[in-house]
Amino acid sequence: GIVGYIGFNQASDFLLDGMAKLEYRGYDSAGIAVIGPENVIKIQKKVGRLANLEAIVKADPNEGTVGIGHTRWATHGRPSDMNAHPHSSEDGKFAVVHNGIIENYMPLKEELIEKGYHFKSETDTEVVAHLLEDMYDGDFVSTVRRMLARVDGAYALEIICADEPDKIICTKKENPLVIGLGKGENFVASDIPAIINYTRDTYILSDGELAIVTRDNVSVFDREGNAIDKEVFHVSWNAEAAEKGGYEHFMLKEIHDQPKAVRDTFGTHISEDGKTVHFEELNWTADDVAAFNKILIVACGTAYHAGLVTKQYIENLARIPVNVEI
Repeated sequence: GIVGYIGFNQASDFLLDGMAKLEYRGYDSAGIAVIGPENVIKIQKKVGRLANLEAIVKADPNEGTVGIGHTRWATHGRPSDMNAHPHSSEDGKFAVVHNGIIENYMPLKEELIEKGYHFKSETDTEVVAHLLEDMYDGDFVSTVRRMLARVDGAYALEIICADEPDKIICTKKENPLVIGLGKGENFVASDIPAIINYTRDTYILSDGELAIVTRDNVSVFDREGNAIDKEVFHVSWNAEAAEKGGYEHFMLKEIHDQPKAVRDTFGTHISEDGKTVHFEELNWTADDVAAFNKILIVACGTAYHAGLVTKQYIENLARIPVNVEI
């Protein structure tokens, strides 16, 4: 989940509260980045429950009125402190949080390594931070636009820049992003429950739109940089209904979430032509796979039924015996 705040209050208070409202989405780590005194971006992040991060912030307050936060569910790289978001550029000027998948992150990463950039994490998101530094021309907005022209995939991105501490830039493609409209303060989140206790007036970003969020204004543009007159969406649901995303009940929401869940899980492991599956983290060779003589699927509930379907596919296509156990 993604959260962001710019206003007159301490950003970390909203960021932690907003992330708590998104806990139902599942996560393995959490972190925040706040622009503090002298326009220095301070990042705090921790693997595990949100309470771990809250303890760090309590012991070492992250002061500032502009910040972004993220709860991560690992897709690239194992759950760890280093793989947790936010990620920063090497010069510390940019901090980024990201939902989704950067499909062409590997060639971009190789290009940046050749230029001398050092990567601290195993994530695709860190590519965005280094790419911003590499392309930076002194103009935050134009740099983000040119960076977006180089990345492929599905994403919701939220970015802050130490050189322009009066704004948050966010954009989306195939991943949800909502902007909450306040008075002297504005909010960003990947889902309405994070902001519903602060405002009910929102902009729901569409694919390809880019928003520049300041304390007193939100400007939205299309891919070509043309200004968009967004219609305010007033949230009339209560907090419980907001968590359901407008659906009548959670089961219906989960049914409609399935295509995105499948894309997020498999997206980076399937080649563009759809003919090859690759799992770099496993380091399996063709001989390793050929040596498999039995597969065990352990699952419970509806996942057990999905396992039974998977059993049929594997046995029919790969001719490998499969057992499904609860």
